Amino acid sequence: MAAVAVHQFAQCITCHAWSPDHSMVAFCPNNNEVHIYKLVNDKWEKVHVLQKHDQIVSGIDWSGKSNRIVSVSHDRNSYVWNREGPEWVPTLVILRLNRAALCVRWSPKENKFAVGSGAKTVCVCYYEQENNWWVSKVIRKKHDSSVTSVAWHPNNILLATTSTDGKCRVFSTFIKGVDTRESKTGSSSDPKFGEQIVQLDLSSSWAFGVKWSPSGNTLAYVGHNSMIYFVDDIGPSPLAQNVAFCNLPLRDVLFVSEKMVIGVGFDCNPMVFAADKSGLWSFIRFLGEKKESLSGPKSGSQFSEAFGKLYAQAKHGLSNDTVEPSKIQGAVHDNCINCIALLNKKGSQTKRFSTSGMDGKVVIWDLGNQQDLKEYL
Repeated sequence: MAAVAVHQFAQCITCHAWSPDHSMVAFCPNNNEVHIYKLVNDKWEKVHVLQKHDQIVSGIDWSGKSNRIVSVSHDRNSYVWNREGPEWVPTLVILRLNRAALCVRWSPKENKFAVGSGAKTVCVCYYEQENNWWVSKVIRKKHDSSVTSVAWHPNNILLATTSTDGKCRVFSTFIKGVDTRESKTGSSSDPKFGEQIVQLDLSSSWAFGVKWSPSGNTLAYVGHNSMIYFVDDIGPSPLAQNVAFCNLPLRDVLFVSEKMVIGVGFDCNPMVFAADKSGLWSFIRFLGEKKESLSGPKSGSQFSEAFGKLYAQAKHGLSNDTVEPSKIQGAVHDNCINCIALLNKKGSQTKRFSTSGMDGKVVIWDLGNQQDLKEYL
């Protein structure tokens, strides 16, 4: 089994993030708090509760170098938490939003972070030493709906976003005085802050969960139409592929290598996608080995199963809320997976990641013992 540890922390988890040494995990238990648990003598103990937000916390990210936590919430606010002795002290972030903040990510150099919002904007925040607060520059009038996900390119300049308008976009976030000219790609005529590099109109539905590959050469994101999109050569003439599947939609994705992507979502079971030697992406299998998807024609078996369920409900008066046992057969999660995070330590060859979901579980997965997937790692 690929799942090596399952931890039931709460009834529901909105998002989670790990400390740099992976000894602590921070998550939102579907309320306005951030809970931090630490592994002590092989047991997880609650050591901190971060209380500053007024509404549900929608995004958390923990920086790997500076050991800072950034949180965003539906209350339109964001805080950067610094460890000072035994306590976590919040620092104000000036977002200037009139709608909920939905997602947040630190940049690779951790001198900036990006916040996507329901105000159709993206706030790129940086620290002002003189005032001891984080200020933001805003990318406006580019999105037609809420920004659901943000992802930084390894060069610390390009930022990818997805939105419920169905589009994926890539922007330049170069900020004078924060970024160095050497980190900019190309000549001095490169795009300025907020300039759109490319707009991808591949999805006909809401778009979620955008990520860059480790090299930054490939971009992946998912649509609410049960499709995942892979884009190479980001620029005027990008090369795009899409992979359709007959299962429930995904919510987030993660590159574990240049050739392998893990997708998680409403099917409660991580899905493995991989590229062959020619660069063609395809669905490989469920990581939790969902049995019914591996035997017989997929479309026929799923249609028959769905028809039989509806017939039984009509005949016997069963509720639509009844959980279908075969739906989660082989799956560790019992509800939608809404967050996935890489767990590899620097210099380590292991391929571990964690998932959290609406069932309140944090599950740690290890791909090292999956023999059929090693060729993609």
